[in-house]
Amino acid sequence: MGRTIAIGDIHGGLKALIQVLNKIEIKDEDTLIFMGDYVDGWSESAHVVQLLIELSEKINCVFIKGNHDIWCENWLKSKGVDSTWYMHGGKETIESYTGFSPKQKRAHLSFFKSMPFYHIDRKNRLFIHAGFTSLHGVEREVHKSSFCVDRSLWEMVLAMDKTLEQSSMFYPKRLKHYSEIYIGHTPTTNYNSEVPMHAANVWNIDTGAAFKGKLTAMDIDTKDIWQSDALPGLYPDETGRNK
Repeated sequence: MGRTIAIGDIHGGLKALIQVLNKIEIKDEDTLIFMGDYVDGWSESAHVVQLLIELSEKINCVFIKGNHDIWCENWLKSKGVDSTWYMHGGKETIESYTGFSPKQKRAHLSFFKSMPFYHIDRKNRLFIHAGFTSLHGVEREVHKSSFCVDRSLWEMVLAMDKTLEQSSMFYPKRLKHYSEIYIGHTPTTNYNSEVPMHAANVWNIDTGAAFKGKLTAMDIDTKDIWQSDALPGLYPDETGRNK
């Protein structure tokens, strides 16, 4: 059996991604689950996507779709430039595609189109970019946009009484459907943590690579982590999403 390794939000930080992949020392039998938001922030978004496509040809990979990936997908579909996206990293992503051929862009579009919004493994562990709102689990979510933008799941587990047992009638029903839940989207650096955070059965592994933090990978069985250098040090002439 190989390892299952979850990797947090990359946001165009190719150098950080390469550092983390080298530290992991990937084996053929490993599975890599990427938590979404591959683009927007640092200057190498298109190159991140290209590397991930090439990596998936050699290693079993799961690519969860994030909200920034939806923006980039829509742009690649020639749906124009979303003004909100442009201000939140889209400008850097568009510039990163300079020199990429129409054929390469079509391949990247297919990559984004093929991404699932969530993944549930054989041990009933859920991997999702942001969260979900349905009391009955992701399969019965009405507002599927929640998968990419919801923060209420994470805010709920942080606010929970830590002594509350799963058997309690007050234990959140959302959490009972899965043995563990892995998310990105909300940087742990917002809570002064440079490492993944854990509350109830939820793990947040977005450690702020888009801003001043590091890119993190986690072995979800052992909870071992590997981290890149802080992204501003890898891109000293850029601001990332630190506007």
